Amino acid sequence: MTVNRLFVGYMVLVGLLIGGILVAAPQLGDFWIKPYFWVLIAAFLFDGAVVVLGYNAAGMRLAMEWRLLGFAIGIALMVIVLKLTGSPAKYF
Repeated sequence: MTVNRLFVGYMVLVGLLIGGILVAAPQLGDFWIKPYFWVLIAAFLFDGAVVVLGYNAAGMRLAMEWRLLGFAIGIALMVIVLKLTGSPAKYF
């Protein structure tokens, strides 16, 4: 499995997890770091782990298109979870 696909799977989990956290505790959406930044921070942590683990060799790098796709999927899933549950949490 490539690093790109691992990243997308990771971002799916991140989006669902953050959505679940905001459903359980909607007041966290009012924190000074907004939830969409949580998704961005999670993406940054994955990118850092890729570099630390040595996957930054040619052909093993995380492509920018996949970063954008993963970020969009994470945000979309977070919003979908909140909309489907009717949570009053703020995410933007």
